[in-house]
Amino acid sequence: MFLWKSKYERHLDELLSNLKLNMSNNYKDAAQEDFLKYEAAFGQYREEGRLKGKALEYYSSQLGSYRVRLMGFTHKDQKPYWASK
Repeated sequence: MFLWKSKYERHLDELLSNLKLNMSNNYKDAAQEDFLKYEAAFGQYREEGRLKGKALEYYSSQLGSYRVRLMGFTHKDQKPYWASK
């Protein structure tokens, strides 16, 4: 997407990568923690003015997208298989 990324963008990419990995492995609690880390880092970088233009739009859209995907993505709501019989 971007040829040259700032260290802040690389950090956000790393957090997103960890989030995707934990979601694909169904590590629900770890994915939730990764999302909170991403959200906090994104908010901090946005407030400090570290992200500009297209990068700000991209990471903002990723935040919204993962916020929707992670609704209900938790082990707390999961019932054990033996309880469904």
